[in-house]
Amino acid sequence: MSFVIRRIAFYLVAFVVAATINFILPRLMPGNPIDVLFAQQATTLPAEARQALIETFGFASGPLHLQFLDYMKSVFTGDLGYSIRFYPQTVNQVLAYAFPWTLLLAGTATLLAFCVGSIIGTYAAWRRGGLLDAVATPTSLALQATPAVVIALTALFIFGVALRWLPTGYAFNPSLDPGWTWAFISSVFIHGLMPVFSLMIVFVGGYLVTMRNNMIGQLGEDHVTMGLAKGLTDKRVQFNYAARNALLPSVTSLGLTLGAILGGSLVTEVVFNYPGLGQTLYLGIVTRDYPLIQGQLLIMTFATLLANLAVDLLYVFLDPRLRRA
Repeated sequence: MSFVIRRIAFYLVAFVVAATINFILPRLMPGNPIDVLFAQQATTLPAEARQALIETFGFASGPLHLQFLDYMKSVFTGDLGYSIRFYPQTVNQVLAYAFPWTLLLAGTATLLAFCVGSIIGTYAAWRRGGLLDAVATPTSLALQATPAVVIALTALFIFGVALRWLPTGYAFNPSLDPGWTWAFISSVFIHGLMPVFSLMIVFVGGYLVTMRNNMIGQLGEDHVTMGLAKGLTDKRVQFNYAARNALLPSVTSLGLTLGAILGGSLVTEVVFNYPGLGQTLYLGIVTRDYPLIQGQLLIMTFATLLANLAVDLLYVFLDPRLRRA
């Protein structure tokens, strides 16, 4: 229990530090939300109207340290103010709409990449030098080196533009009303195929290489040799003795990735115009929407720290040596 309390206290301090950086970063950007908003419309405002807009949107005035105190109060009360880009919606409403779409897109892609990469990596290491290893390992290294935008644009051109097999953007057919109907669910599925598999291809190489290398290291350990000497089946030794221990670094990577994806897979969402957190963050940056940028970065920070805490606790469950310690 003391271990859990120490870890929670550590991540709470880390969250406060990250929230402070979150406050500073948007204010280092050139420009001002109100001025950017009206510059795009080629409109000038009197000083009185400009001040009224600042008060309407709830921007804190005065010295920076007072703004910071107001900001930290909003962080811990959950009142993140109004979004400039999507006014009169609040930041909470904007992020609440985008969150399920990112969770569906990036969460599905990450879990698929983890399962596929870990399984192929396990078999590639067990039959090192075989056909699977010879094909999968260099392919995964090539995928790791390929930028996400290249994969997304390639998929968009081939399957959306050239072959016209799949829709080129958005999360569902705009003519449909959202609901638990077969027409809407099938539309979400069809629209999600290209972005999900594009994102999965980006992630799968890392999991495959990590699992293969860790598995090769485990095959030389004494407990694996003992399992084979006892006459256990190859499959049992492969998964129960070697793969279980080799999985630990991949679990760490999975936790970090799951935390990061809640910040939104910005490139993929922008390419496919997918209405998730990444696309929302991009629109907020373009319009200097401070409240929206801060709210989105807070989600990323909280999700990453929560994922790290979950991985710390999961390590204790997976590794008996840590439980004894």
